[in-house]
Amino acid sequence: MGVAKKTRKFAEVKRVISRRDNRRQENAGKADAANAQKAKATPNNDIIRVVPQMPSNLFFQFNENLKPPYSVLVDTNFLSHTVQRKLPLLESMMDCLYAKCTPIITSCVMAELEKLGPKYRIALRIARDERWERLECDHKGTYADDCIIDRVMKHRTYLVSALLTILEIGLYANLKTYLSEGIYIVATNDKDLCRRVRKIPGVPILNVARGKYVIERLPGAPN
Repeated sequence: MGVAKKTRKFAEVKRVISRRDNRRQENAGKADAANAQKAKATPNNDIIRVVPQMPSNLFFQFNENLKPPYSVLVDTNFLSHTVQRKLPLLESMMDCLYAKCTPIITSCVMAELEKLGPKYRIALRIARDERWERLECDHKGTYADDCIIDRVMKHRTYLVSALLTILEIGLYANLKTYLSEGIYIVATNDKDLCRRVRKIPGVPILNVARGKYVIERLPGAPN
């Protein structure tokens, strides 16, 4: 009988644990940190177990309870495009929305326009108009995008608390008033800000396109 030949295994290596495996010592701390972050606590050190439910009307294609007069949060980028297209701010808003509008300028938007220098002097002059409503900011810095998102999100929190109060008291006659009160329309041409606003249910976006103002996510708005 012939002798059985042993074939040598080519490039034979030992099996090792993957670098991303939780059994490794360096990954054990990361797993603990991730679990601690998931169990976030409130200021009173109470673990959040129930998240307040948002009104169902905010999860349609647009918010059905949004009624005039409209409050419009104006961004720096929106004012710049308005000047480039030579559009009157208030008149163009009313032509687009067919209702009374209140442009709102925050102090951080004013600060951004002042920092941009003489190139944006016309936009700054429009923003300083006394007819517009002013909102003072208490945050650090002058980044307007975070301020606008924060104000819209704070109103969402107010909306949920107001709805829960109505359900507890039983004042269903004032339900639509609470749902439509203080809902903001965000006026901006900034793509990043528009992307962030679209993630918030029930917030319409006003922008400059084709030489006029265009609204999205509003009842009756053209596609």
